[in-house]
Amino acid sequence: MDGHAEEGGRVYQSSRDQHISEYHYHGSDDPGLAGPDSVRRPAVGRAPVVLRDRAEVLHRLRASVAEGNCGQAFVLHGMGGCGKTAVAHAFFQFATELSGRVGLWVNASDRASLRSGMLAVAADRGATDGELLAARNGLRPGADLVWEHLDRSADPWLLVLDNADDPEILRDGSWLRTSPGGIVVVTTRRAAARWWPGAELQHIGVLPREDAARVLCDLAPQSGTLKQASAIADRLGRLPLALTLAGGFLSHQVLDPWTMDAYGRHLEEGERVELIDQGADLLSDADPRHLVGRTWQLTLDAFEARGLPEAVTLLRLLARFASEPLPLTLLNRPEISGVLPRARTETALRALLDQSLTELVNVGVRCVQSHGVLLDSVASATPSDSLSTLNSTACRLLDAAIPQLPDAGPEDPHLRLLSPHVLALLQRGATSSTLADVVGIATRLATALHRTGDYLSAWETAHSAVALSEQVLGSEHRLVLAAHSRAGRALFRLGKYAEAEPLLRQVRSNQERLFGACDPDTLDSSHGLQLVLGNLGKQAEALSLLRATIVGRQSSLGPAHPLTLRSRASLLTMLSAAELEREDNSALLSLPSECERQLGPDHTVTLGARHNHAWALYVLRRFDEADEEIRLVADTYERRFGSDYPIALSAQQLYARIQHKLGHFDAAVRLMNDVTERRTNSLGADHPFTTASRKVLAELKESRERTQPP
Repeated sequence: MDGHAEEGGRVYQSSRDQHISEYHYHGSDDPGLAGPDSVRRPAVGRAPVVLRDRAEVLHRLRASVAEGNCGQAFVLHGMGGCGKTAVAHAFFQFATELSGRVGLWVNASDRASLRSGMLAVAADRGATDGELLAARNGLRPGADLVWEHLDRSADPWLLVLDNADDPEILRDGSWLRTSPGGIVVVTTRRAAARWWPGAELQHIGVLPREDAARVLCDLAPQSGTLKQASAIADRLGRLPLALTLAGGFLSHQVLDPWTMDAYGRHLEEGERVELIDQGADLLSDADPRHLVGRTWQLTLDAFEARGLPEAVTLLRLLARFASEPLPLTLLNRPEISGVLPRARTETALRALLDQSLTELVNVGVRCVQSHGVLLDSVASATPSDSLSTLNSTACRLLDAAIPQLPDAGPEDPHLRLLSPHVLALLQRGATSSTLADVVGIATRLATALHRTGDYLSAWETAHSAVALSEQVLGSEHRLVLAAHSRAGRALFRLGKYAEAEPLLRQVRSNQERLFGACDPDTLDSSHGLQLVLGNLGKQAEALSLLRATIVGRQSSLGPAHPLTLRSRASLLTMLSAAELEREDNSALLSLPSECERQLGPDHTVTLGARHNHAWALYVLRRFDEADEEIRLVADTYERRFGSDYPIALSAQQLYARIQHKLGHFDAAVRLMNDVTERRTNSLGADHPFTTASRKVLAELKESRERTQPP
């Protein structure tokens, strides 16, 4: 009997009993349900023209495919955009084209892609349609099927599991194994070794400066020189993805091509992330992993989905700071509770570390550090309604980390590390309500750095704070003027008297006009200015200004205030012997005792008063008393601050002068040799203090030669 069916009809014909099970599928041919088009070719975006750097890790990978080597697993881990896939791609080409291996490439970014890709690998290695159908329908374990055929493969192979940023899906079903038949390479952002037992981990970071510059020149050779490319590479943090996008942008321009210098200016002036992402191929699929503005959002979305919103919040908080090392102690303060529970900070930080969104670094201080482009990307995508809370929390954290009343002391590496983060917060929150608070914090940090002898960092911090806030707050804002004054004080200590004098004069004039002559800020600038004038040889003006400062501080702060006593102590270094011996200055010579009574024997102002008192005794030619006093001061300075601390060297120089007056010529020269050498090393050969020390040393040597018998 013949049968005929049309369209959806079916004809069944049988000579005996049959049992028919019929399944219907209703729907469209959704390509998303199909497997990958190929597992023999890497599914990558724009491959680098030349893979720069990476020689060490590629050497290790290539050695693994030597004859007879199998059963190994390598994990290439690092932050998004650092070029892990590019390294895997280069190794894949080597293994397939030069070593004769079968290359298998699977997208492991999500469960569906991993499963379909691995089953396609099984098909490539000989799995039958029935086996594959059973695995797809859940009638047999899919991972077992794949690895059974990989183990039995007649040809050695290389399997790459790309973008395996969710190791849990590899662990579920045991998709990641090793096999005697080949080698496995995984690329991932997940750095924790616990995810990759038995695998060899290889970290992929940013490129060295020269290699990063060459990436730009490879892509846009006509846009600039290697030197210009190096400057762009630095601005992009030498991140391969950002470099590739920047090079693509420069190479694709037609109407008005930019030079690398022009690109660098636009990076500084505009939205950096948006400009970088303009280098993406316009007609290609917008894969988020190929855009700096979106690649890290994938991880943040995963945090939210897994109930880790505090990790997102912590990264957004880190994005208020700079890309420089950030002391871990800053994040372990109660003030962080403004954005997330302090008890959850540890969990959030571990999540960021695990996803390579930040890393631990030790620069003498344990820190975390995140890439600048990453932080810019996160900052630009942070919801505007959370910025105020993030800025105020960052402000409170920095405020708590800086001494409220900075005192003299040895160099503190924590303080120097905080400077770029204070300035970054000024940039991030340029229009926020916390701006004035951050300027005040920057000035206090500059003061703290100044008092540890780090004058250059103090100047950079104060000067940059003015530059970043002046347009918003105004040049006559109290805190802007205070930062200006602090910058002038630092310039003086750096030996730049010609710059310090006009700056401090202008600031003091503005403060006096706006706030009055006896305002504490005006008096602080006055005290700083008189130091500059005295060192410029303008003794009469310096002395007049110092006396006015003392009167003002006594009136506004009180006679026992440390700043009042400090200004009075400065008089001891500015008066001649005749002036010191005048009856109305008799109380001045007992000032150290008054300071000790008011402030205590170990207070910095008390020590400074004793130091200056020793100078006054030297001027009065009371050398034995001066020797006893300066010896105690110098020993205390060295014990508390170290031998290279500026005022410790000043005390040693006075000690050498006194030793010379006491006839200890060799000891005096030996002391001055040491002072001159230390000042040369710490301040530079051309600093006025160093020049003065060389002059004193020459005088002592000449005097010693005159006193020696012929």
